Amino acid sequence: MTTASDRYVVRPGRASDAAELARLHASVQLQAVTGGQPHPGIAAWVEDLLDGHPSVVPDDFLVAEDSATGRPVASLVGLRQHWSLAGVRLPVAQVELVGTAPEHRGNRLTERMFAALHQRYAADGVPVQVIEGIPYFYRRLGYEYALANDGAPTVPAAALLAIEHDRSASLTVRPATVADADALAGIDRRLADGDALVCPRDAGVWRYEIAGRRPADLARRVVTVLVQGGDVCGYLVHGSRLSAAGELNVFAAAVDQPADWPQAAAAMHTHLTHAGRRYEASAEGPFTAVRPILGPEHPLVRLSPAGVPRRPRGWYVRSGDPADLLARLRPLLRARWQAADLRWHEPTMTIDMYGRAARLEFTDGRLTDVIGVRGAVSPSTEPGTHAAIPPGALLQLALGHRTLPEVLHTWPDCLLGDRRTEQFLTAAFPRVPVQVWPRN
Repeated sequence: MTTASDRYVVRPGRASDAAELARLHASVQLQAVTGGQPHPGIAAWVEDLLDGHPSVVPDDFLVAEDSATGRPVASLVGLRQHWSLAGVRLPVAQVELVGTAPEHRGNRLTERMFAALHQRYAADGVPVQVIEGIPYFYRRLGYEYALANDGAPTVPAAALLAIEHDRSASLTVRPATVADADALAGIDRRLADGDALVCPRDAGVWRYEIAGRRPADLARRVVTVLVQGGDVCGYLVHGSRLSAAGELNVFAAAVDQPADWPQAAAAMHTHLTHAGRRYEASAEGPFTAVRPILGPEHPLVRLSPAGVPRRPRGWYVRSGDPADLLARLRPLLRARWQAADLRWHEPTMTIDMYGRAARLEFTDGRLTDVIGVRGAVSPSTEPGTHAAIPPGALLQLALGHRTLPEVLHTWPDCLLGDRRTEQFLTAAFPRVPVQVWPRN
């Protein structure tokens, strides 16, 4: 008798899979949009991912192959990239294009592919995996909502059209060219040293975003630059078409000097208005609104006309070893405690995560190391445990999605030994603004 596990083989992707994977994903992704027809934008995206994408090689795909036919029937891909959390570089894998042919569903192929993916990242030292997807589903695979995504109000086109534009302004927006890549990379390097969580791009990635994708690629964006006297001093990234609702999506916006934001926002609003009307004129349908895929605290959002509020969405996040994640954040934790003038009074602090624990080591009150150790059998009663924090709650804290008071309010099994521990962990984990435009 042949079982489902015998029938399917999970293997790394190959360059020769490109046509089959493009066909598979075009036929299973976004079918509600196409009325059940293959999605050409998905097919082009898959082809781009397997043809020179700066964050992907064919091996980054995982494929479930039907051994009876030798054809891929399910797959996913992990896009490797580095994000920066308040100046600390974090390896991240963004999981995309999770799909199974309808006739092969029900065989736990998604679970098998994710298990293989997680084993791969544990071996490669990639501490964070993120994914957008079906509500609740990925919790079953060890993921937790731990990053804010979106949430900025949608600004009606009429509100933008009502803005009086200053034609004498020194800042203007124009389409980016590959010659701008070095300047854009320089802006991202400086943003990476700020307080936000960002996904910086080097010059090679910027060149790809500007000119490397197929025209039909669903993930293709329009990159524009903010210029003053010929110098690039910021950027604005938006959709290459209007959505079905007539909205123009904004994916990223940045300036080199924060003091430029008032003028920069005005120039960006002018550009978005013109872009929306241009798309409308090309028979895409009426231009109804600008929809920033940004947080409500983003400077461009704060300087925008009043819009229709939106509930923030979330990214699923997973870390196979939260202690390793804390170890990578050691310079940041040390700096935050030093800024708060806090010195730990013991040689160690133990944060138990109900199975795994992190032992933080201190010299003269300053953090020197973070080591993963086995957790206690009963963290809530273990005398040497200073804090017991569920892994999902720790992810929310580590990435700045929630503060400690917020976690204590919503996680009854987040336990602190004393007020001094609470003071230290409150200073260690402030809320962090998210300004991530991931490398699709």
